[in-house]
Amino acid sequence: MKVLGWLWKAAAFFLVFALALNNQAPVRVHGLFGAYWDAPLALVLLIVLFAGVLLGMAVMAPLWWRARRHARTPATPPA
Repeated sequence: MKVLGWLWKAAAFFLVFALALNNQAPVRVHGLFGAYWDAPLALVLLIVLFAGVLLGMAVMAPLWWRARRHARTPATPPA
């Protein structure tokens, strides 16, 4: 069963790798005040994915901390 898991991970890696190799065309990302940045599409997509993961973690962090604090406090017996 572990081998099947590794095969799925390897297939996903090679699929993403092939996608990155096929998307090397430069794209222009426009910023504020006329600023722009030319970069390969695969790099732009990777940065946007990373930014989304960080934003999701930042939004979820208070909920995780609250859940950990609630799990650590001993439950009071009913009166």
